[in-house]
Amino acid sequence: MSESSPLSLFSGFGVELEYMIVDADSLSIKAIADQLLAVGAGEPTGDVDRGEICWSNELVAHVVELKVNNPAADLKPLPGLFQQNVTEINTLLAPLGGKLMPAGMHPWMNPDRETRLWPGEYNEVYQAFDRIFGCRGHGWANLQSVHLNLPFANDAEFARLHAAIRLILPILPALTASSPVVEGRATGFMDNRLEVYRNNSRRIPLVAGQVIPERAFSEAEYNERILEPLYAEIAPHDPAEVLRNEWLNARGAIARFSRSAIEIRVMDVQECPLADVSICAAVVAVLKALTSERWSSLERQQSLEIEPLVEILLPTIRDAEQAVIQNADYLRLFGYPSDTCTTGELWGHLIASLPELIGPGNPWLRPLYTILQQGPLARRITRALKSDDLPGVYGRLCQCLGDGKMFVSD
Repeated sequence: MSESSPLSLFSGFGVELEYMIVDADSLSIKAIADQLLAVGAGEPTGDVDRGEICWSNELVAHVVELKVNNPAADLKPLPGLFQQNVTEINTLLAPLGGKLMPAGMHPWMNPDRETRLWPGEYNEVYQAFDRIFGCRGHGWANLQSVHLNLPFANDAEFARLHAAIRLILPILPALTASSPVVEGRATGFMDNRLEVYRNNSRRIPLVAGQVIPERAFSEAEYNERILEPLYAEIAPHDPAEVLRNEWLNARGAIARFSRSAIEIRVMDVQECPLADVSICAAVVAVLKALTSERWSSLERQQSLEIEPLVEILLPTIRDAEQAVIQNADYLRLFGYPSDTCTTGELWGHLIASLPELIGPGNPWLRPLYTILQQGPLARRITRALKSDDLPGVYGRLCQCLGDGKMFVSD
């Protein structure tokens, strides 16, 4: 995904997974990402190259990010590649008294006391964010996500991809919510990570907007409607223009024209790479159907304003797969046969209608079936907490990550 040779729609996939480093015994956060990367590379560094996978850090020192070095032509090898790197990282963390923990938020972290900003590369950027927004809060220091980067070759492909992504964003937490606990308490929200994320830059509201991007279907429209107003709003707080970059945009999907890609950012990280990549496969399959106008025309897809999409997103952040959609026009865009349904029922309809997800021997079928039948990880965590305490449940999650297995509630 580069300026010199942009990839066409769905010809490459960039996947990034974020995990917490925690104490191996207490499971409290352990801010030693700099030590991990130094051991992995043999010298102090912000990146460790492992061939097809790279390890890096962003913003806080207890998070490590695993990402593909180059766009993957096929998603199927990625669960195994990521799992190999999880195993290696856990091996390197063991002598340091640490290990990796999955899920979208640490369940008892106090970010006011425990946050340590990344001290290395890009520290000038992180210090600017901290000065303007205050990064010692859950919306900055305690959130782990999955980013899915999808390419476009030109404005016409961008128009189709951006229209389709805007439609799928509101229902993604029904599959991906994994953060039901904050500071030791189940809040009633299934996706607390996304709830705090959407409010973390409220001092300058245009940074995240309403999470759903505005209607913009060309690079010129995107600059006019999203980036230029954002840069104007941040300017009085950032006279050195440290943050004047397209990555300042924190909507749920951001256009990266420098890479000719759109990055989807609303997904909580799951219990193991197989779960994450299976969800990415489901997202890609639905987006392919939308961009090919299988269920609805491009014109109809582009016509939806932000407000009706936000009206679906907010209940889904709270209730995940149990949120009810009563917008018949929205459901028709996906070929749904009724005027109302839950977000879980809509995903069941979509997945069942896409052979690339449910064909015999398909690696995505069992993980997606677990999510559809037992609910997203947040629902399974909440159910497990009825018979176990937080350390017990999150210890099991660490084991799932280490073993590359789905978390199944009792």
